[in-house]
Amino acid sequence: MCGIYGITENNRKLISQYINVCQHRGPNGSGIWNNDQITLGHNLLAITDDPSTSQQPWMTPAGNVLIYNGECFNYYDLLKEYSNEFVPQSSCDTELIAWGLDRYGYNFIKKIDSMHGIAYYDIKQNHLWLSRGYSGIKPLYYAEIDRGLIFGSEIKGLLEHVPNSRKVDPLALSCMSLTGINVMRNTFFSNIKKVMPAETLIYDVANKKFIRSYRDHIAPTSNNILDPQEFRDAVKKTVNMTSLGKKEIGVFLSGGLDSSIVALEMKNLFGKIKTFTNRVNPGVAIGSEDMNSDAVNAERLAHQFNFEHQEVVVTPNTVIEHWDDAIYYMEQPVYNQSQVMYYYTNKIMSQNGIVVTMAGDMGDELLGGYTKYWKIKPGNKRNIKLNSWEDVVELWLQRIKRPIELFGQKINKNAIKLEMLNLYPESQLWNPADPVGSYMALDRAAQVPNEFFSRNDTYGMAFSMEGRFPLATKYFTQYAMNIHSKYKLGERKDQTKLPTKISYKGVLPDYIIDKYKTGWTCPITQWKKTNTDLNSFLSKISKNSSCFDQMLNQTQEGKAQVPSLILKSWAQKYNMQL
Repeated sequence: MCGIYGITENNRKLISQYINVCQHRGPNGSGIWNNDQITLGHNLLAITDDPSTSQQPWMTPAGNVLIYNGECFNYYDLLKEYSNEFVPQSSCDTELIAWGLDRYGYNFIKKIDSMHGIAYYDIKQNHLWLSRGYSGIKPLYYAEIDRGLIFGSEIKGLLEHVPNSRKVDPLALSCMSLTGINVMRNTFFSNIKKVMPAETLIYDVANKKFIRSYRDHIAPTSNNILDPQEFRDAVKKTVNMTSLGKKEIGVFLSGGLDSSIVALEMKNLFGKIKTFTNRVNPGVAIGSEDMNSDAVNAERLAHQFNFEHQEVVVTPNTVIEHWDDAIYYMEQPVYNQSQVMYYYTNKIMSQNGIVVTMAGDMGDELLGGYTKYWKIKPGNKRNIKLNSWEDVVELWLQRIKRPIELFGQKINKNAIKLEMLNLYPESQLWNPADPVGSYMALDRAAQVPNEFFSRNDTYGMAFSMEGRFPLATKYFTQYAMNIHSKYKLGERKDQTKLPTKISYKGVLPDYIIDKYKTGWTCPITQWKKTNTDLNSFLSKISKNSSCFDQMLNQTQEGKAQVPSLILKSWAQKYNMQL
């Protein structure tokens, strides 16, 4: 995995500085190309080819320039399809992408099944293309400034070059405080925006304006029934597709269904795998939920199938020691108290020689893994009717029970709703024959890239690791979204994610299949009640000065308390203003 950077002017010094700020994204080399119109930079983490043959920026066969951050998972399929036209000189997928963009333009982007951030400069037209993979695994940010366009894989290198970027964007803040995540095009940093998942933008360098945009979501067709053997074959295929490369792979084994099927299929394909699981110490039980129940199951599964398994133990002291780094690399705050745990787990995996991580993220959103989907299933007592796409979006905006209280900052719910209807279009995501499947499609398009994938990229790349998600390939996503939600959800509340449970019954042990879903959570809220050091640390954060001093409810209790402190720490770390 890599980092890509650029500005539409001759400015090698600026791009060199940007590369240095983000050098963790590519320890295997860096390069800069420029002419009088544009400067493009790249740093390299070589996964599938030798660094000596995969350096970028890459000159294309037609004389254009490509910088590419990603992996093309259907690389070998495309080699076969275009064997009469394209003869590779290396095993580097960048070579294929460069040829395909020259030859077929945007139609080739539609063909690739990849996670990517791409910048492609058409020299003759003087047009710059910015493209982000359909699932949004790899980020790409940009800003329009007086000098033209500046862009890159991380926000950090943009801040000093974008006017007013250290002012908090009000729409992004409203969205996060209401829903727990920012799913807007605007980032938290004013005037810095993100290329949206599945989007390609074309920028006219000479006239300093965007002239064209494309965006193609994967639609929930919901035409198919469940075939268990076909389902297992699809999982095996997508795991195989995403396992390409020459580097050490480690699997996030949470103890749930999704990570278990990824780990099992990898073991079947390669004979051995390394797995990593979090255990919190001291353990916490909330009602009937034991925070370590998933860790117990993961350990049991690893022993049964002979995984090379390691537990990553997270304590209150872990939170104290790694809080600041987790805030810095996160870049944008989210409503989640487990950020430090995610950061620390990536750190430990890197220390154990892992370069590529695999996880089961997006399985819940594709296959009906949450009870909230079951609650909106037609015929349930709550009788929530989703008669239109606007109904889906309206319900989605109520996704968390305890929004962050921001005094003096009115949450602009209507503006958020209107922007969501624009960014996540009815024409591509709404299926009136399957409203529940449509709600799941919105989760997949909005929540997953802006929370799960964003977190994985920032924390993985902090340690020069590439994160992959087998259940998020274009191939598997379309396959899963072709299955109607009535085959994913049963009559009882515990009957969720039925495709996986039915298809892997007898393949995975019952203690994995039948386990009630629990969260992968770092219990900071519970720990602070009994751990004086952690309580003192969080109290100090609460008292530290930031732009949110007069806005945040300092006595806020429950789930919103730690996210409020994260928001405050973030504002202080990045020297933000309102």
